[in-house]
Amino acid sequence: MDNADIKILVVDDEADAIEFITYNLRREGYRVYSASNGLQAIDLAKQKKPHLIIMDIMMPELDGIQTCKELRQSPELKDTLIVFLTARSEEFTQVMGLDMGADDYITKPVRPRLLVSKVKSILRRYTPETSNQKTLEVANLVINRESFTLRKNGELIELPRKEFNLIYLLASKPGKVFTREEILSKIWGTTVIVNDRTIDVHIRKLREKIGNKCIKTVKGIGYKFNL
Repeated sequence: MDNADIKILVVDDEADAIEFITYNLRREGYRVYSASNGLQAIDLAKQKKPHLIIMDIMMPELDGIQTCKELRQSPELKDTLIVFLTARSEEFTQVMGLDMGADDYITKPVRPRLLVSKVKSILRRYTPETSNQKTLEVANLVINRESFTLRKNGELIELPRKEFNLIYLLASKPGKVFTREEILSKIWGTTVIVNDRTIDVHIRKLREKIGNKCIKTVKGIGYKFNL
């Protein structure tokens, strides 16, 4: 995909930040749109369907965390990448953002070369992990990668993007033990720093929704899907 075909939405309540990021991304040939708060971002995202959203966390109207949560509930934006702008000291907020469905974060102050490099790296993840098999039917679950839906015994279960990608990964090879390193690499990417607690939280949430028997912990190694 050429840069001219890639749409990026920049969301920040500081006009200088928007101008700086927009200028550097447009110089690379990207199509860039902007919004100054979360509510505007949601409306614009639904109109433009960007490939990537770069969003500040502290904003009026609707903060970045809540905006991310709203965006992740929209089926039409299921493939959109979301990246937060955070201060270096906001480790807790970074983890919370990732748990809400963000794909990565960029720390402030943002430097032009690092911004462009990071955006290029993040956009490589835009296409979901390729697989000829769009629907998995395992145990009592039906997992559809095209519609990003999961059904248990025919009942629809709503999952955030990260949880969906995680259960799809595990269920794609029942019985295989996926190490924590594999899970981090495939679900969060190699440029995101997350700790073991992040994986554990997502696993716990999945178990609450689909049952404890489907996902087995392999102590000291990782997780596997049980038939």
